Amino acid sequence: MASSNEKIRINREITARELRVIGADGENLGLLSAADALKAAQAAGLDLIEISPSAVPPVAKVMDYGKFQYEQKKKESAARSKAKVSETKEVQIKVGTGENDMRLKAKKAAEWLAEGHRVRAELFLKGRYKGMDEAFLKTRLEKFLLLVPYAYKIAEPVAKSPKGFAGVIERDAKASSKAPAAPQP
Repeated sequence: MASSNEKIRINREITARELRVIGADGENLGLLSAADALKAAQAAGLDLIEISPSAVPPVAKVMDYGKFQYEQKKKESAARSKAKVSETKEVQIKVGTGENDMRLKAKKAAEWLAEGHRVRAELFLKGRYKGMDEAFLKTRLEKFLLLVPYAYKIAEPVAKSPKGFAGVIERDAKASSKAPAAPQP
């Protein structure tokens, strides 16, 4: 099918000399010259629409142009509704974030993962926290990731970021289809 940004050629706008024509009832009329195909469409009181201009020879269908436009819009609408919009959500913790707050944020991250979003977990450092041992800071963020009660895989490992340390996780389709992950200690 022609995409929405291409101009659909109908009737006399079709430039190909020979067309593979599909009749109004879906029957294959075979290879016809453009003039013969147009006569067949006019005899049926319908339009000749080029539905696959890139095929060799191009494919044209005998049908009502209004009905064709309606079906195209319906297909595009269905495709748009099935398209899943995924974005990267962000969870920010600090070195002093309490255990309960971390569990709440991990639960929220699990909800976002269940919706199909990626989650960027960031350990925010300010002031003297920036001078702390990097191994300790990485461990703190990894400990938070272990609290997330959902099957995930690491999209970007924990690494230094402009604000501190960050890592990105995303839903693990294989593990989540088998069974939901239990919260890890």
